[in-house]
Amino acid sequence: MTTVWKVDPSHSEVQFKVKHLMITTITGNFGTYDLEVETEGDDFTKSSMISFSATVDSISTNNEQRDGHLKSEEFFDAKRYPAILFEGHKFENKGEDYSVTGDLTIKGVTKPITVDVEYGGIAVDPYGQTKAGFSLSGKIRRKLFGLTWEGITEAGNIVVSDEIKFIAEVQLIKQN
Repeated sequence: MTTVWKVDPSHSEVQFKVKHLMITTITGNFGTYDLEVETEGDDFTKSSMISFSATVDSISTNNEQRDGHLKSEEFFDAKRYPAILFEGHKFENKGEDYSVTGDLTIKGVTKPITVDVEYGGIAVDPYGQTKAGFSLSGKIRRKLFGLTWEGITEAGNIVVSDEIKFIAEVQLIKQN
């Protein structure tokens, strides 16, 4: 039997981290996103569909000017490419750890990636809803996805690193 799971946005978060001037790490998040997973029963390793989207216009780094730059044509180009998409193909058990492999699309460029997953388990909340929890992490090279803006300081230092780390804490609600 197919089970549908949908994200509980009030108990989830999607973040990214990037080096600035190669000396500090800036954290950002997406305020609007969606995730749906279809499984066989409650077995996530038997997922038939994993679909994630994040609204680019919901990006926040707690700095309005920087957020505007990230939404501009120089970075995500939110007007032309309003969403970041991930279509997962395989949820695998790797001993005590898990991974999800799929296709990530940013700014119209699609590349395969693998995401590390820590499965938190399944629990029933006080309202009788069955929930599953996950911690996800990974990294990408932004330039491979068309995020090619290059800032260099007068001293020749890189302003924004190519490597982007992403972290998500996700709680899913069983729909049926």
